[in-house]
Amino acid sequence: MPKALRFSFMVCALRAATVGGLWAFATGLVSAQPAASPGSNFVRPIAAAVRIDVSEAPVIDGNLSDPAWSKATIIDHFTQKRPDPGTAPTERTVLRILYDENNLYFAVYAYDSQPDQIIAGTMQRDGPLGAADSIVLLIDPGLTRRNAYGFEVDASGARRDELELNNIIELPEWDTIWTARTRRVADGWVAEIAIPFRSLSYDSAQTDWGFDISRRLRHKNERLYWSGFNPTLSFSDVSQAGTLTGIGDIRRGLGLDVQVYGALRAKHDWQVPGDGAGISFTAGGNAFYRITPALTNTLTVNPDFSDAPLDVRQVNTTRFSLFTPETRDFFLQDVAAFEFGGRNFGRNVNDRDSNNGRPFFSRNIGLVRGVPVSLVVGDKLSGQYGGFDVGALSVLTDRTPTSPGQVLSVVRVTHQVFAESKFGFVLTDGDPTGLTRNSVGGVDFQYRDSNWFGGNVFQADTYYQRSFSSAVGNDDSVALALGFPNEPWGGDFVFKQIGAKFQPALGFVNRGDIRQYQGSAFHLTRYRGTYLHELEPGIEYQFVTDLRDRLESRANDIYVRAQSTIGDEVTLKLVNSHENVPARFALPRNVPVHAGRYDWTNIDARLRTFDGRIVSVGADIVCCSFYNGSSVDAKIRLTFRPNEFFELIPNYQATFIQLPTGNVDIHLLAVDSVINFVPGMQLVLQAQFDNISRSFGFSARYRWEYEPGNEIFIGVGHSALIPGTIFQSKTTQLSIRLVHIFRF
Repeated sequence: MPKALRFSFMVCALRAATVGGLWAFATGLVSAQPAASPGSNFVRPIAAAVRIDVSEAPVIDGNLSDPAWSKATIIDHFTQKRPDPGTAPTERTVLRILYDENNLYFAVYAYDSQPDQIIAGTMQRDGPLGAADSIVLLIDPGLTRRNAYGFEVDASGARRDELELNNIIELPEWDTIWTARTRRVADGWVAEIAIPFRSLSYDSAQTDWGFDISRRLRHKNERLYWSGFNPTLSFSDVSQAGTLTGIGDIRRGLGLDVQVYGALRAKHDWQVPGDGAGISFTAGGNAFYRITPALTNTLTVNPDFSDAPLDVRQVNTTRFSLFTPETRDFFLQDVAAFEFGGRNFGRNVNDRDSNNGRPFFSRNIGLVRGVPVSLVVGDKLSGQYGGFDVGALSVLTDRTPTSPGQVLSVVRVTHQVFAESKFGFVLTDGDPTGLTRNSVGGVDFQYRDSNWFGGNVFQADTYYQRSFSSAVGNDDSVALALGFPNEPWGGDFVFKQIGAKFQPALGFVNRGDIRQYQGSAFHLTRYRGTYLHELEPGIEYQFVTDLRDRLESRANDIYVRAQSTIGDEVTLKLVNSHENVPARFALPRNVPVHAGRYDWTNIDARLRTFDGRIVSVGADIVCCSFYNGSSVDAKIRLTFRPNEFFELIPNYQATFIQLPTGNVDIHLLAVDSVINFVPGMQLVLQAQFDNISRSFGFSARYRWEYEPGNEIFIGVGHSALIPGTIFQSKTTQLSIRLVHIFRF
């Protein structure tokens, strides 16, 4: 059968299968009955922390027999957030809370009537603990009701810490020093946790802290909370967290942590005859000094990024540059301090549309046109002072072949107003290339009301920015975002305008001279007592015009999403797209798309199976049009997690494009694997390949955190080209690093 005929047959078969699936899905909903929504009369719970003497501190070993626990504050009233919001949990949970002058202590007894069904999950540090039976502690020392520290422990003893930012974003790349141990018992599992106060930023005069605890009964797909059980709230939303009172008289010592590292490195270029091992030794470190308990200054010298994972492999089939998220821990540690614009940039943290116009994007520091540039020294200030949230960063980069070292700086300041809102400003200065003088100034206001018209959540975020460039001149960007994340009705709207000459050298812009209108509306129904748990029909829309209001792009869709009680999910979309291409551009393999107006319609079908199983699947297929031709784009991701020691995740994406001007097939393959030896010791493996660049990348990273904050790291990286059946090695790199922290 000719290739074109095979492609047409595949397109027709996919359309028929999708239409049939829609019909079968619709007819299967006849007997489902909606569940009543939980009440909206929210009452914030309060618990008083019990103070003990340092000599009474419990040993963190997963054994709750320490006498001190008999004195602890007890929390044992929890409420389901899913699958049946507002109802009592199916299993009992008991939390105990203590503190002394050094640490916060938590003990959790997670009762389970089916202990053999507990999903232990992974032992990987900062791994996917959401796929396991686990508990999460949310701590908001500043009582911001917007930001919090998250500490998660699963039944196998793995730890994950993250920042909850602006009630929207989870940042698991943040790490700090804390201890946790777990133990399986006959009627469930227990966890014991100690969090040093010096690992947190806090105001010593603030004795009331925001606090919540969540438990995942993963084998039942059940999640329960002490306070924030409103199902409309995302898991990173702490606006309805409870309050922990009575925390005072805390000792923080000198408030100085010094982290030093020494690294032995080797690099071999296989394309240079006679190139040696390139062995070198480097040292550096960080000094963290708490000017006040809530304000930290970080001095970094020669930071090491050898432990960063491979970037997500992407192939561009659009006219605009792609967005690649930050992966380096140094820049992610205090990223909350530099957040700007609210939902104008937080609607989706990884896509280029949401991030277009961002004033500060840390990936521009240490990279110049995709080439790594060392950082010689840097200083960072983050925390709270005098009622203001402060973030300031200044770094000196190494010289490049085209420019001397550059000083790059950013300052972000916000102040809380009303109960849940804030306003602030941002300033940036510097150009990583050294070729221009560039700076940006911006102001923003982020409004939130969690009790709007009878308990609904309403959000309104706006900003104004202006860039100053010696190369292109000055220009502006302005935006407004409205959010109504409620049930059964919800939605959002974003308007963003970016001037033609708006160029933040430390930010991200991939499309200027535009006005962008984007939003959604949905209706969510929850069901009880049936296989079907959630049914959500909705619409999404996006219009992009130039500054003379001439339409450039449009993407509108209607969708229906259904989720079962156990957690399997199907989404079907009908998407209509329009592009007004002003000038010819090329797809991969130099397949041209000529100037003109294009309209096309696609069907998008997505499947996500419950990730608590040994094997889970994520699949997405978009069919069957693209500009004035045909296209099928298919993605599949398998997760194989047979136990807490091993994980294998292969990803494959295939895109088949046929246009009158030519054809291109795109294949991307990535395989991730984790081998866990004990909690805190793992080997992470990554391999990637795509047939457009023909480049192959491999990374192996062994990390052993033998004590909190102290670790041994070994990393191996290899790059190659595979132009056909020949494997052409390019470079091999090795890094052996020892890290030790001293706390004063």
